Amino acid sequence: MSKTTRMEPRFNLLIDTCVWLDLAKDYHQQAILAALEELIRQGSTALILPRTVVDEFARNKARVIEESSRSLSSTLKRVKEAVEKFGDPRKKNAVLRQLNDVDHRLPILGEAAADTVGRIEKLFAHTSVIEISDVVKLRAAQRAIDKRAPFHRQRNGIDDAILIEVYADAVGAKASPGGRFAFVTHNVKDFSHPNANNKLPHPDIAVLFSRVKSLYFITLGEALRRVQPEQFADLMIEQEWHEEPRKLSEIVDAIGELIDKVWYNRHMVTRDKIERGETKIVERETFPIKDHARRPIQRDVWEGALKSAAKVEKKYGLENLGPWDDFEWGMLNGKLSALRWVLGDQWDMLDT
Repeated sequence: MSKTTRMEPRFNLLIDTCVWLDLAKDYHQQAILAALEELIRQGSTALILPRTVVDEFARNKARVIEESSRSLSSTLKRVKEAVEKFGDPRKKNAVLRQLNDVDHRLPILGEAAADTVGRIEKLFAHTSVIEISDVVKLRAAQRAIDKRAPFHRQRNGIDDAILIEVYADAVGAKASPGGRFAFVTHNVKDFSHPNANNKLPHPDIAVLFSRVKSLYFITLGEALRRVQPEQFADLMIEQEWHEEPRKLSEIVDAIGELIDKVWYNRHMVTRDKIERGETKIVERETFPIKDHARRPIQRDVWEGALKSAAKVEKKYGLENLGPWDDFEWGMLNGKLSALRWVLGDQWDMLDT
């Protein structure tokens, strides 16, 4: 009885820590990460994961999450102050409105970074981590002695040297038919050719790469496109469509409209009570109020309310101001409560 042998994944990727961290930093890279997750799930791609990558990512993830919104927040604050002080009075309000929209989205960017970190750590958790052997450490140290890349720039590149030595072992060990490899890094200064196209590996590590079996990339997207060109293109089309969160100005405008409509409905209830004699109009209201259910309304206040109601009618049109049935009225109040909650109010805040 013959044994069925499991096929090796088509591509084995060693992804440098800097690439993982940049994925977490950049909100717009989420489509690339989603494509990687899917290709790994399908078995066409596998990760080569050295312990140094796991540890370095763990050391830097909190900083990445914080910086994803903090750096932009401080810059935005300075820009808003400059606009307030020196901006064209005719255009200032429009510019500040746009800046407030960006400011509103900053916490979302921070949350996106935290979510991306979690997804990356999930990939790590489902991948066998390669512990760093003494042999690999010795070969990395020898690179330092010989001043070979990544030690050619007078810096301590021991972690980078360990990465390339782990990759060398993987390429050498995985000799089964169909097994292919790729090294992906954004660190072009230490790994790329110093005097040619930075898509080429440094001469000191060039022996590890070839046209087919072992490839060198400086972007993850390019690497994944090489793994499964048509499938990657389809995945990117699927993943790049996403709903943008509402702008702060849109939320504020929606709250304003809902407040107007809720207030107008309450105004019409009061008008009906006045017409039926249930609520009296008085020249001056007396305090304290003894019966709130039958509380009168002061004449000048009522006249102001009538003018406000006329403005609301002109703004929205009578056809858009009710009357509403119980379901529609509940929806109107529910929307107002929810949007106010988004901006920091308590639930059920329906004051108008």
